[in-house]
Amino acid sequence: MINLGFKGKTFFVQGGTSGVGKAAARILLEEGAKVGITGTSEASVVAALAELREISPRVAGRVANVKDKAAIEEAVTYFETELGPIDGLLICAAISGSAPAEDLDIEEWNNVLSVNLSGAFLTAQCVGRQMIARRCGAIVFVGSTDGLGGHPSRTHYVASKHGLNGLTKNLALEWGRHGIRINCIAPNAIDTPMLQRNMPPAFLSNVIEDRTPLGRVAQASEIASAALLLLSEAASYITGATVPVDGGLTAGFWTRRNGADYSSKRLLDAGIYEE
Repeated sequence: MINLGFKGKTFFVQGGTSGVGKAAARILLEEGAKVGITGTSEASVVAALAELREISPRVAGRVANVKDKAAIEEAVTYFETELGPIDGLLICAAISGSAPAEDLDIEEWNNVLSVNLSGAFLTAQCVGRQMIARRCGAIVFVGSTDGLGGHPSRTHYVASKHGLNGLTKNLALEWGRHGIRINCIAPNAIDTPMLQRNMPPAFLSNVIEDRTPLGRVAQASEIASAALLLLSEAASYITGATVPVDGGLTAGFWTRRNGADYSSKRLLDAGIYEE
């Protein structure tokens, strides 16, 4: 029997007020864990806490801008005081944007990198220091398939997600001897508010869903489950890995129609498939 080992442990979910973060917090609470969440506004934290406390009272929340080191440190201290030493950290907070590379404003570049990469590092560093002292812990970053390739007009986002992969490997190297595991997941498109704000509906159906073998975008709970597996005792010998959680998107190239376009004139002429 696989032991996820969540019951009674404390987890910090950065960006836990919506999307993957909130889905992860729900699962952790259902599994008997204690959970601290952070968000960018008082309203979002209060709303998320109200929802999560219907599952369990063992949840706390703080407002913390990921670019603010002092705010992160305050949140970590608060969670460890209220809930106990942090055993696992899930870093979900991210922002996106779009502009052709030649027109990308440096302020927009800096903002995306400061949230998606620098903010992730600051949070991992703050929690990691406590884990090093206790010689145990696990950290998972939520990256992206954009960290495994490119995406036109998303230069800053792509750079930040590639950076997370490097951060994952280096922290795994430095902190493994202290009993700390560091991993990253690389999701495909997720049905979240950020996706709805930033992606044209036609692109979702005609490109992403068409080129994904499973033929659909992910639900937040599916991505959260994969991240939590890496935080669990079931992944006790996995560290330094970036794991695609993408419905098969990165399994191959030249893929259309959910893998049913074989791109061969011989097979096309033989009636094996139709264009």
